[in-house]
Amino acid sequence: MTRAADREGDSMNASSRIPVELVVLDMAGTTVRDDGVVERAFQRAQERTGVVAGLTPDEALQYVRDTMGQSKLEVFTHLAGGDRARAEEATAAFERAYAELIVEEGVEPVPGARELLVDLRDAGVAVILTTGFAPVTRDAILDALGWRDLVDDALSPVDAGRGRPAPDLVLLAALRARVSSVAAIAVAGDTASDIGSGLSAGAGLVVGVLSGAHDRATLEAAGAHAVIDDVTGLRALIGLQTPAEV
Repeated sequence: MTRAADREGDSMNASSRIPVELVVLDMAGTTVRDDGVVERAFQRAQERTGVVAGLTPDEALQYVRDTMGQSKLEVFTHLAGGDRARAEEATAAFERAYAELIVEEGVEPVPGARELLVDLRDAGVAVILTTGFAPVTRDAILDALGWRDLVDDALSPVDAGRGRPAPDLVLLAALRARVSSVAAIAVAGDTASDIGSGLSAGAGLVVGVLSGAHDRATLEAAGAHAVIDDVTGLRALIGLQTPAEV
């Protein structure tokens, strides 16, 4: 058995001992289809602000890919060579570009994600979404999907203090949901930053999903307890009944 399989088995055993009270889910790439929208929004922001310092366009785009899931302001601060004012300008341009793309292309959930949210809430499990986007973009996505009533909360780095991979978003979610223990939290996301955040917070189950930015090797190397094809695989890991079983 591989180390990844060992981790998955350990996680499933742990989740059977400690009922999950809260599921913390990433947005773009995990519950919301991305299809390159983040990258296209970055490219528009770069064209409009010229924020990148000392990197080729390809190098800058690769950095954006590598840091998917992290605070967009922190990503742009790095790309701007530490110039916070330019980073703030570029972040605002990115958020505007993402909003434009939502209007132009629409926004769709990952298949099965909406049904999972409904099933979690029906089972009495709190659901909180987290993202590296600013609140204005986060809320635009929620409104476009009609998910306001399907989740208990949605959090951005500005709400928590630090973005991923710091534990702040998961810990704030724990406080908002009033969980009995961080061990009763399951975290799922498509990036190494999501995994790092969940592990740093001490979540009982930290799961990588393959529907977004990072591949299995990257998610396993980050320390994911389990890696699943998409977010609907959480049902089996946390012992949630499938519709066919109800």
